[in-house]
Amino acid sequence: MESIDPARLVYLLILGIAIAGYLIADSRASLGRMARQALAWGLIFVGVIAAYGLWKDIAPELSPRQSLTRDGAIVVPRGPDGHFYLTLRLNDVPVRFVVDTGATAVVLSREDARRIGLDPDRLVYAGRASTANGEVATATARVETVQLENLADRNMRVQVNGGEMEGSLLGMDYLRRFSRIEIADDRLLLTR
Repeated sequence: MESIDPARLVYLLILGIAIAGYLIADSRASLGRMARQALAWGLIFVGVIAAYGLWKDIAPELSPRQSLTRDGAIVVPRGPDGHFYLTLRLNDVPVRFVVDTGATAVVLSREDARRIGLDPDRLVYAGRASTANGEVATATARVETVQLENLADRNMRVQVNGGEMEGSLLGMDYLRRFSRIEIADDRLLLTR
């Protein structure tokens, strides 16, 4: 943080007094109403400053994110909906996955497949997968580069879902690359 310049502080104080003086002189007939409005705006200003100052402390609670520990483990907080979400870079494009230990494969939605450079309309949907919503057609594809924090993999096999999917699933084909998967205290811990 920069040090406070006394000359600048004096200037701002004089400017503030001049503005306040003008407002008081201009609104003599309704000083009570003006005082209430000034108090309201002052509280709004203080609230904004407090929120800005506390943002680093409250942001992880509002929007939990994955992080890398000093010993190289990846910690993933449980999302507000009870699921764990990981963002991996596939072909250098960030893709958000729901961690699904019940899924065998890494399954991309058609939208995510398109974003990473695959053409879902040209894939052959010869596979079948059983889901909670019934059977769906799948196509096998390869992703050239996969990165999770400091961990990089190449040539990973994925399935592209032929049906509608809200997001992509990170199944055991990827998760088994970790030597340890642990869930404790609303956190998923992945260690290679």
